[in-house]
Amino acid sequence: MEDYQRIADAVAADIAAGRLRPGDRLATQRAFARSHGIANSTATRVYRELTRRGLTVGEVGRGTYVRAAQHSPGPALAEPADPARRPRVNLELNYPEVPEQAALLAQGLAPLLRPDVLSAALTVAPATGSPAAREACAALLARGDFRPDPDGLLFAGNGRQAIAGALAALVPPGGRLGVEALTYPLVKSVAARLGVTLVPLAGDAYGLLPDAVRTAHRGAPLHAVYLQPTLHNPLGVTMPAERRAELADTLRALDLWAVEDAVWSFLLDDDRQAGLPPLAALAPERTLLVDSLSKRLSPGLTVGLVLAPPSYTERVAAALRSGGWTAGAFALNATVRWLCDGAVAAIVEAKRRDAAARQALVREHLAGFRVHADPAAYFAWWELPAPWRAETFLAAAARRGIVVTPGAAFAVGPEGAHGAAPAPGAVRVALAAPPADELAHALTALAAIARGAPEDCVPD
Repeated sequence: MEDYQRIADAVAADIAAGRLRPGDRLATQRAFARSHGIANSTATRVYRELTRRGLTVGEVGRGTYVRAAQHSPGPALAEPADPARRPRVNLELNYPEVPEQAALLAQGLAPLLRPDVLSAALTVAPATGSPAAREACAALLARGDFRPDPDGLLFAGNGRQAIAGALAALVPPGGRLGVEALTYPLVKSVAARLGVTLVPLAGDAYGLLPDAVRTAHRGAPLHAVYLQPTLHNPLGVTMPAERRAELADTLRALDLWAVEDAVWSFLLDDDRQAGLPPLAALAPERTLLVDSLSKRLSPGLTVGLVLAPPSYTERVAAALRSGGWTAGAFALNATVRWLCDGAVAAIVEAKRRDAAARQALVREHLAGFRVHADPAAYFAWWELPAPWRAETFLAAAARRGIVVTPGAAFAVGPEGAHGAAPAPGAVRVALAAPPADELAHALTALAAIARGAPEDCVPD
């Protein structure tokens, strides 16, 4: 057994024995590594293993907490007296999988396992990757009339690192980054580490308001704007073409950069994407487009992408190198094979069907509630009915063995703060993790909770 598994077993034993109790916060991974005399990378594997076993949960910007020890499974969503004995339905994490993906990915990996090919694939890869990777990934990002220049592509280890590299290239420490008032939680964490001030920007039913960008920039200049114009997480909003064009004009007028996160855009079918040019097509000289294969394929072996204009490729490449965020050569080689043998296209089609089926379950089981979601998305934003608050709803759901994400996780604090601002009584429901039948039962249980009163859900 590998060392990290032995250490994870020891932590699991502490949890089972009650030496670590549900809600206890674990040491930071760096402190854990020091105390156990292990490498930081080994500590990371330990924490991932504990999360995989369902013993801990990581909260962005807060740390890792003990959830509960594993117990014998019982009926899903039953009401046993001891909440710790209830199976957990994860509606927090959102890495979709479909049954056929493992077999499709295995086919592409098989040729890489020949010793001569593997030896070449295990070399160090530069931020610019390889010509084959640039060509294949440029084709992946193409949509409608948009055909990105392969020479503008740079590669990170994953989408999070691609975002970090893009932000580090554009925004200096102490600089101001405009973000949607509800934004991807990881951006808050990245901004804090880079010393970047987040400035919340208002939006409407069509996405980020260009006038909000202009107003914020007049107050004190922004260095860049980060946004998700397609299938915004958590709202599910997709910005129409007219708004995109206005935003591109605003970027030019203000001499302002945008980091366009397209990580969920693959879920839109070709017809919808054809009429929605990315900002990277409308204002290519002012936009860094970031994407990854983690949602398309798997978070375990993925590649992050940054598309930059010629004037900024070296600057972004330097940021990726200095952060240690470049992609591994093996992952790049695997990505090229999966793109060229049709595995990515087949998995994407399967995930589009799967997401649509899960959204149908949302419409069925949460009918009558204020739920905002795109029919193609793997998540839904649920405005809870009064008098529910997100915190009390989360506690009530946890008693049923269900976890969702509170709206505050996405809310950006007041200017100069990196923490969460007060958010509406809302939660994000991630749909990808549980099997479809388990998801249906979970949604039914959540609807029953929401139709009750908070005081009815307080344990005796």
